[in-house]
Amino acid sequence: MERKDKLVNLCAILLLLPGAGALAWAVYYFPLAKVDVGLGVLSVVMVFFSSYLRIQLPRTKIHLTISDALIIVTLLLYGGEISVLLAALESGSTSINLRRQGVSIKTKTIGLNILISAFSVFVTSQITLLIFGPLEGISESKDIGTFVMVLVTMALSQFLLNSTLVSLFASIKTETSWLKAWYEYCLNTLVMYLTGALMAGLITKSLQQVNIYLLSVVIGFFGVVYFTYRRYVNDVKRTAAKAEQLERDRAEQAEKHVAELEHYVAELEKSSIALRESREKFRHAAYHDALTQLPNRNYFIDQIKALLEKSKNTSDHKFAVLFLDLNRFKMMNDSLGHFMGDCLILQVAQRLSESVGAWGLVGRFSGDEFAITISDVSTIEEVTVFAEKIARRIAEPFTLEGRQVFTSVSIGIVFGSYQYDAAEDILRDADIAMYQAKEGHKPYVIFDRKMHVDAVKLLEVETDLRYAIERDEIELYFQPIIALEDAKLSGFEALARWNHPQRGQIQPYEFIPVAENTGLIVPMTLKILKSACKQIVRWQQDFPGNETLTISVNLSGKHFAHPELVNQIKNILGDTYLYPGSLRLEITESAVMDNAEKAISMLKEIRELGVKLSIDDFGTGYSGLSYLHRFPIDTLKIDRSFVSTMEEGSENGEIVRTVIALAKALNLSVVAEGIESIHQLHQLRILGCEFGQGYLFSRPLPVLEIEKMLGDPARWRNIFPKADPELFHLLPDPQPQLRLAK
Repeated sequence: MERKDKLVNLCAILLLLPGAGALAWAVYYFPLAKVDVGLGVLSVVMVFFSSYLRIQLPRTKIHLTISDALIIVTLLLYGGEISVLLAALESGSTSINLRRQGVSIKTKTIGLNILISAFSVFVTSQITLLIFGPLEGISESKDIGTFVMVLVTMALSQFLLNSTLVSLFASIKTETSWLKAWYEYCLNTLVMYLTGALMAGLITKSLQQVNIYLLSVVIGFFGVVYFTYRRYVNDVKRTAAKAEQLERDRAEQAEKHVAELEHYVAELEKSSIALRESREKFRHAAYHDALTQLPNRNYFIDQIKALLEKSKNTSDHKFAVLFLDLNRFKMMNDSLGHFMGDCLILQVAQRLSESVGAWGLVGRFSGDEFAITISDVSTIEEVTVFAEKIARRIAEPFTLEGRQVFTSVSIGIVFGSYQYDAAEDILRDADIAMYQAKEGHKPYVIFDRKMHVDAVKLLEVETDLRYAIERDEIELYFQPIIALEDAKLSGFEALARWNHPQRGQIQPYEFIPVAENTGLIVPMTLKILKSACKQIVRWQQDFPGNETLTISVNLSGKHFAHPELVNQIKNILGDTYLYPGSLRLEITESAVMDNAEKAISMLKEIRELGVKLSIDDFGTGYSGLSYLHRFPIDTLKIDRSFVSTMEEGSENGEIVRTVIALAKALNLSVVAEGIESIHQLHQLRILGCEFGQGYLFSRPLPVLEIEKMLGDPARWRNIFPKADPELFHLLPDPQPQLRLAK
């Protein structure tokens, strides 16, 4: 390595003198008189752009560049001095540009390239001058033969000088003979120099004859050649790259197949052992819960089948099945995370296993559902005592990652006997009893046949309700809402009635809970809301003087939590062309208090649509006054249970008085429900209640009856006699309460 470096350095030193001399000669004899615009353009193109205008010949390392042609053009038009300087600048610029593109070129190599270019151009100019005389005259001469000979001489001189010097350095680096290096690396470049000479001749003649057409043809021809070759070379490179990649992929695939075959042979030897082990694992997985490793539903069904078979063979054999469900587990799972939920399930499973011991079998079905079978049951009391023990044990605190949490359990109990035909029926009945315990907030409930009948009936109601919504069997009834000050009709509350084809009209309390539990409440409410909006728009248009009528529609808690509620309301308002202020949505206070902060956000979005909002059945649930003033609502509706029992000095009367005072303090209007007597009406008027509804005015009526009512706007005036002064002394004074509220 050191020897090669020394030889390269020696050759560089030997070249330094002639190369530097050529540059010094060019600077010293630089012809300032020949400097013009054409030279400037030629210099810019050669120095800054020639390195980009190159074509690599396929399957060779030869690049056809415009720089070789431009150097000969410069020799012909401006002489050797300018050509030497431009050749040196072009060589240095090209070398630096290649290094920027990632090609490894040392600074010493860049200097050698500059010296070689300067020296070769200097020698070429001197040889041409010696053979043909001044170049200006030859280039302008019409003797094409001589001109061609000049071009060939220049090309050969450039080729021989450059190739000789480059092959010298290459032979030193590769440690081969000079002739071999010249033949391998430089011989093919003869095409490059001859092509450059041809291009130079055409360019020179075009410029000298100022033949713009010829110049355009020359530039266009070489431009087409350049871009055609560039595209061709790129295609060849892409094709070659794809072919190489395919070969690599095939090789990798072959190696992969060999490795897979070897692996398969190795695995085949272990398959018999693994098959036996996997059979046991699959059996265990099929009959056990993955988290707790307790028996699962499949195992339990087999166990109950065995117990049933035993009870059929032995009439006095009794057993019990307990179906358990944790209360509020979903809330804890959502708030604490699924990992903590799994930890809780594991601890519950451990407590159940410890409590049951060898007396029975504990299993986990899914989520927070567990089941227990107990064999050889003597009495019902024995099982209920055990269920109470389980409930107390589960109610004890659990410690999860240093945090104490509490839960409880709902238990459904079924006593198995030969009367059952299938194990699935026992689990079904235990599940029904468990839900009865959950709904009744009891630790356990023992199944009876009536529960099954009720469950079947509930399922029938659910099925029929689904068809009812599709077939528009839900009919709207409307109950008037009256302004208590002047007996003027203010609006209506839309109430749903189900016209069942077999059972007749079904009241809301029978099917609304089913709709809420099954999720049918959302599509049903949307149909009710759209029908009610259409109807009120029709009445506003068809009955003059009723343009300000409003329609109130109840919104369930399940629907209020629906993420698309606001868009659904917006779409219905757009479809029915109802003015948003004519729609009042009624939400129960329990629905908004379940998640007060989220409810406030939802109510604000609804209010932004222009829709009015009412808190329905106010006073029957739990309302935090700290939240009530933050709710963006317009109206409080006093529940009928307070209004219907409102008497002088009664507790309910005081509640009504307080609610009205609270509403006035919060700048809310008040609607009293369930007004049935004149006495209640007068009390509400004196307390300042703005609106009311109830049987005193009208029961909920179908559309045709309501339209008859709209034709008689003064029908309630007879209910409002002139105020009796003595009545004001008999009723409690509301003012102290109002002042206190303020």
